[in-house]
Amino acid sequence: MTPLFKKFLGINWILIITMAGLLTFGVYAIFNASSFRTDSPLGLATKWKDQITWIGIGLPFLLGAALVDYKWIRWACIPVYLAGLGGLIYLQLFGIEVKGNKAWIYIAGQSVQPSQFAIMAGIIMLAVVFGELPRIWPVFRRPWLRIMVGGLLAGIPAGMVIKEDLGSGLVWGPVFLSMLIAGSIPFRYIITMILSALCVIPILYFFILKPYQQARIDTTWYLLTNQLEKVDTRGDGWVPTYVQTAVASAGFEGKGPLSEKVTDQRTIHRMFFPETEAHSDFIFGVICEEFGFRGAILLLSGIALLLLQCIFVAFYSRDQVGRLLVVGITAMIFAHTFQNAGMNLSMLPVIGLPMPFISYGGTFMIVTLFLMGMIQSVWVHRNTSSVKKSTSGGRESRSNDDED
Repeated sequence: MTPLFKKFLGINWILIITMAGLLTFGVYAIFNASSFRTDSPLGLATKWKDQITWIGIGLPFLLGAALVDYKWIRWACIPVYLAGLGGLIYLQLFGIEVKGNKAWIYIAGQSVQPSQFAIMAGIIMLAVVFGELPRIWPVFRRPWLRIMVGGLLAGIPAGMVIKEDLGSGLVWGPVFLSMLIAGSIPFRYIITMILSALCVIPILYFFILKPYQQARIDTTWYLLTNQLEKVDTRGDGWVPTYVQTAVASAGFEGKGPLSEKVTDQRTIHRMFFPETEAHSDFIFGVICEEFGFRGAILLLSGIALLLLQCIFVAFYSRDQVGRLLVVGITAMIFAHTFQNAGMNLSMLPVIGLPMPFISYGGTFMIVTLFLMGMIQSVWVHRNTSSVKKSTSGGRESRSNDDED
């Protein structure tokens, strides 16, 4: 048996099956959300086929990342991080603005979202900073120094993304916070950072956010507090109002998938959801309306099962770098799921984050599959000896942390 084939057999197949189930359900949901739009000049009726294509493109990245030892990130983290920053700079110069967000660039006729590659590069870089630097240079065992370096590395791309795309930028918060916790940073530092961030939020709202971003937050607040007379149902409140109505009218069983009945207009998402976003940002609202409460719970349970398996992999990592890598990826998937479900339930502002494995999106699908391959690599190589076995990122760093 060759080592490569042995690695292939050692893949966490339960995690693969869970992911395959979510991807299959996602394709079916996209089919229901867009296949009836046969008269669309944008080719929306075949988006479910395009999603299958993107999954097919992403599978080699998943398999390749799973079979290659993740120790390569120790020397490749800086080039990958710089490439992510380069993509964001290119976005600032040549990006395409859609509905107020400059978040896409065109490469070979395909729209690409550089912020997705940037968050991937950031997770890889932070895993090395928090997990490897304390072993190489003992000075980095000081928590405040690791926080400063990690905060700078995360803050630069996060600020560049937030400037144009608030939703993608906010993902950096949960990712950075989770990696701080897994990176043996004492809680007193973390609590101080959270309280400081809460003090800055009003400044960001009044002086940094654009007017349309403030309007989305205001609309969500009015809907939550039942101040419906303040909701502009012809403007910023159009989508949140009808998404809320679609979810609330579905009941336990839902209205049923009606993609085969092109003329049937009983479902609200067919009449009032944005046709270019029903299969991406608002796919959870479509699922809630067609499959009801049970369909929504089934989907969220599937993603929760996947996240729990990822945490299980993190516990079995051979070193701190692999553990941090898995934690960062898990936090990213959780943040996307939480925000997408929350905005479809009108509990959070509409900021356009896709639902992992479910929403339509080429860049996000490829990046997600690659990151899931990295998680598999941590699992496959959990019993492989590192070049330099170290525990400084764990117990030793904790003892030094306590001295600070």
